Amino acid sequence: MLWLLCAMYFLFYVDRVNIATAATSIQRELGLTNTELGLVFSAFAYPYAFFQIFGGWIADRFGPRRTLIASGLIVAAATMLTGAASGLASLFAVRMALGFGEGAAFPTATRAMAMALPASMWGYAQGITHSAARLGNALTPPVIALLIAVLSWRASFVILGAASLVWVAAWVLLFHPEAPVRRPGVAQATPWRALALRVLPATAVDFCYGWMLWVFLNWLPSFFQVQYHLDLKHSALYSAGVFIAGVAGDTLGGVVSDRILKRTGSLQKARGWLICGALLATFVCMAPLLVIQDVTQSSISLGLAFFALEFVVAPIWSVPMDVAPAHAGKASGLMNLGFGLAGIISPAVVGRIIDVTGDRTLPFIVSMALLLVGAWLALRMRPDERLAA
Repeated sequence: MLWLLCAMYFLFYVDRVNIATAATSIQRELGLTNTELGLVFSAFAYPYAFFQIFGGWIADRFGPRRTLIASGLIVAAATMLTGAASGLASLFAVRMALGFGEGAAFPTATRAMAMALPASMWGYAQGITHSAARLGNALTPPVIALLIAVLSWRASFVILGAASLVWVAAWVLLFHPEAPVRRPGVAQATPWRALALRVLPATAVDFCYGWMLWVFLNWLPSFFQVQYHLDLKHSALYSAGVFIAGVAGDTLGGVVSDRILKRTGSLQKARGWLICGALLATFVCMAPLLVIQDVTQSSISLGLAFFALEFVVAPIWSVPMDVAPAHAGKASGLMNLGFGLAGIISPAVVGRIIDVTGDRTLPFIVSMALLLVGAWLALRMRPDERLAA
């Protein structure tokens, strides 16, 4: 199950961030401003944010098998149709469709993990699957750059959409819901108000984390291209170097979180304290970007920052499982609503800032302020207080 979910996270993130590398080619052909491009980036997040909760309910109600089949088919179709976009409206529409497809996927995966794995492995499972997502981030820029050079930006979306169809076929053939699980689902009334109140602090932290992540995912390739006047190939390589640091951060974040829990028995330390430390470390690593002008030094600073930022992922995705394992799909959807809301606001704000000021480092300052807010909020999460059945 974990290998299949790793493959899904990898492909879905490739389909999510491929537009960032193709952005300059799309802008040039379709005549988009940075503000319009920011709206295209945020189009994904509108349905994605909504489906965090509704998708979590679907996962708890209908199970991982059927939910992820539907998600995978929508993602594949939306990705391929991106290659047929003719302007701002059609591009916005297909990115919204992609958000619908991916919105239910991660809460559903979390539901599958909560059902099938012991609590001592939840941090590792979240870390290893999200590290596959970051591997997708890292490989996307050079792969898309190569496909654009050899074929076109339109063909690159068709090829990647077809790859997602292959994953759907593998999920159908290899995932067997009749296999024994450690926590079979039991129909229960959902205590929505209590659940939302318990998860709300994690939602707020996820917003702060998500704001910075969306800046990386959407604007990093064009940052290297415009700020340092690099061609598509070299900007893709620098972007890949930054994203590969996140693979290590995701994996180690899960391992470290589980080890802290094993040694101390404290969920507060294993989740909240670790997230707080990671966000503060990200702030420190981002600070040099405000003064350095060398592309290599900038890429090192960004790589270290992204490594630290990704330490957040495994513990924060484990919090909904800690708080409400019987409602893991809905709880993780409520938590990741923060990430979805950040995805709506962040790209549009960053695009507007760049159009008005022409400064591509200014958005980092706003993001760094939110890192401090997130670190403070992380200490107010209570993963050790489980929601009563």
